[in-house]
Amino acid sequence: MELSVADQKSVAVVGCGWFGFALAKQLVQAGYRVTGAKRHAEELAPLTEAGIHGFQLQLGDEADVLPDAQALKALFQTDFLVVNIPPRLKHGNSAYLQELQQLIALTQGWHYQGIVFISTTGVYPSLDKSMTEADAQVESASSQVLLNAEALFARQANSCIVRFAGLVGPKRHPGRFFAGKTDVAGGNVAVNLVHLQDCVAAVSLIIAAKAKGEKVAAIYNLCAPEHPSRSEFYVAAAESLGLAAPQFNEKLQASKVILGDAIVRELGFEYQFASPLAMLAAC
Repeated sequence: MELSVADQKSVAVVGCGWFGFALAKQLVQAGYRVTGAKRHAEELAPLTEAGIHGFQLQLGDEADVLPDAQALKALFQTDFLVVNIPPRLKHGNSAYLQELQQLIALTQGWHYQGIVFISTTGVYPSLDKSMTEADAQVESASSQVLLNAEALFARQANSCIVRFAGLVGPKRHPGRFFAGKTDVAGGNVAVNLVHLQDCVAAVSLIIAAKAKGEKVAAIYNLCAPEHPSRSEFYVAAAESLGLAAPQFNEKLQASKVILGDAIVRELGFEYQFASPLAMLAAC
């Protein structure tokens, strides 16, 4: 439902990549005034074409001296803020935290109706159990950085942390991941995935709930409620692309299951893609 002009709210989306751009476009269609940040100026044209006020934002060591810090801060003076900066933690790179701290500095002194920080289910350890939002713990250098990042935003007023499971959707088909491989271990491991459309819908719902003053939890997992085994799913995924199916060995691995039902119970969210197998036709 679109907002009336009198009730129109504004949202700043920091990180208009694959998910952020899809979210920003959905928010524009819902009647919000949306600003969106990209690292490179040459990437702003698609945002403008979609009705998003795009601007360049470079954070971290690569950031240039800000030509007009006050003008940049003004871009963050919106009703809502969505932070979707990829952590790029292959080597435990803590520069991610520096970027987030710089971003928070740009927002200081402004009161948001809601802040949504996009995190990942990578904060959960590899254990044979079902994981709720309360089960995050440090297991590696990367998970330590991720939890430190979450802590930065948990300290901000009216914040909500959303932990995405593995993302699939258009241009992110999982069928090539194990295709043609042999002697693959962990065929028993539960698959924890979520479709792009459900991510967009869930974050939109959180923003709408906060706009109406409804109670929103501090953290939500977002993961499809069904969890086929890795062998079942990746064989089907490869075959759906006409590729050679992977061959799994008998070596078992710890199989954690990410529970994404808190947002269903508390906000009435409905997963459009309840099963990862149903996602294959929408990638």
